[in-house]
Amino acid sequence: MTKQINSQQTSTSNPPQIIGFGALNLDRILYVNRIVKPDEEGFISSVENHPGGSAANTIVGLSRLGIGTGYIGKVAHDEGGEILLNDLTSENVDARGVTATSGRSGSCLIMVDGRGERGILVDPGVNDSISITDIDMRYVDGAALIHMTSFICKESETSFLTQKQVALSTSSRISLDPGTLYAERGMGGLIDFIKRARLLLPNDHELCLMTGCENVQKGAKMLIDAGAEWVAVKMGDRGCYVTDGIISTKIPPLKAKVVDTTGAGDAFNAGFIHSMLQGKSIEECGKIGNITASISIAHRGARDGLPYSKELDKLTEDL
Repeated sequence: MTKQINSQQTSTSNPPQIIGFGALNLDRILYVNRIVKPDEEGFISSVENHPGGSAANTIVGLSRLGIGTGYIGKVAHDEGGEILLNDLTSENVDARGVTATSGRSGSCLIMVDGRGERGILVDPGVNDSISITDIDMRYVDGAALIHMTSFICKESETSFLTQKQVALSTSSRISLDPGTLYAERGMGGLIDFIKRARLLLPNDHELCLMTGCENVQKGAKMLIDAGAEWVAVKMGDRGCYVTDGIISTKIPPLKAKVVDTTGAGDAFNAGFIHSMLQGKSIEECGKIGNITASISIAHRGARDGLPYSKELDKLTEDL
């Protein structure tokens, strides 16, 4: 049985400015001496549990920066689901779009080495079973932006097809961080998202998978030509590349102590989208995205390093 979650906000409260739509996962993070390959052994120095999911990380980041946020997703009636929901509401995210059902909540096993590099194993659980009947389109249409991220689609394509239906039918704009799994579908498989996109947020590897083009500038232009308004390409320790079809620029990274890169791209997304909503230029948005990511990777887990407004404002006041 599936039921809607009661959030701290009521259906009569103001609609969120941004709604996230993606997987909800409980991240079990193993800090290891190395990320093992086949037939290798390593050791675990410590273990931590953190609420996660790419879109959820970004939405929490935006909430901390003072944006009204909501979420569409699914959890199970289990301990993991309770942790995930309690975390969203504690971060002032409207969880009325999250449903609960039988089964098991999504989870990730993440190995992080001493350099902050990581390897991930995912159990999607009920994340892959979100149907259009689970979604209140009036709630969706009340937002200025719907931020979407990928589902594993291990058992079925249901959640992906639901996202596509929402992208095509909503009056709100779309931002999409495709992740590797969606990027592998290519531009043809994602065209319904691309042509409605206010913003696309691939990393450089995902951009290559989507477009078949290894050149970042050319690949980003292909997405602009296909209908995306803005494209921001995350390039890790090489910064980012941003374009709106007129302005195109590479923005260098900030020097940062690397503790854990988990969620760095999601933190970038939060900083970028927050700045975009403030009406900043695409170049300023890229710079602030880099700053937000640099703060995040100095902390363990995907959310511990997500900054609040005061911290980010202090670091960006000279931009």
